[in-house]
Amino acid sequence: MEIIKDNAAMLTNYEVLTLLSDIQAGRGQKKPDKSLQQLATITYEAVKYLEDKPCKTQSPEIIEQFMKDVQPYKLTKSEKVQLLNQYPSTAVEIQLIVEESEERLTEDQIYELLEVIGKYRPSEALEEGEGEEEEEEDDMEEGEEEEITGQE
Repeated sequence: MEIIKDNAAMLTNYEVLTLLSDIQAGRGQKKPDKSLQQLATITYEAVKYLEDKPCKTQSPEIIEQFMKDVQPYKLTKSEKVQLLNQYPSTAVEIQLIVEESEERLTEDQIYELLEVIGKYRPSEALEEGEGEEEEEEDDMEEGEEEEITGQE
C-alpha cells in the first residue's frame, strides 16, 4: 500500500483512543488475529496508556467547544491538538507548545489561554478531595475503635 499524503490529519488522543478501542472490540476495523499479535499488543498497550490520560473524559462536543474557545489566539491546528492532548498548566508549557509564542502571544493572552484550558482539564482537586474524605473516614473509624476499646 502506498501512502499518498502522510500526515494529512492530526488526531487528538481522544480520537486515537476511540479508534484503538474500536479495533480491540472488532468494530469498524478488522480485529487483529494471531498473525497480527504484535499489533494487538501495541493496541492494548496504547489503549491502557491513554485510559489514564485526560482524553478518557473528552467527547466530540468537548473537543469542538475547546477548538472554538482557543480560536481567538490564532494557533495552528497542531498547537491546538497539543494543547488539548496535554492540558498545559503553566506559561512555560504554553511557550514550549506554541511556536514563537513570545512574538505571537502577549503575556495576558498566555494567561487567558491557561484559563481557557483550565476549564477543560479534568479536576485533579476533586480526585484529591475524595481521597481526603476517605482518609478522614478511616481516621474516624480508628478513633471510634479506640473509644470503644477504652470503655471496656
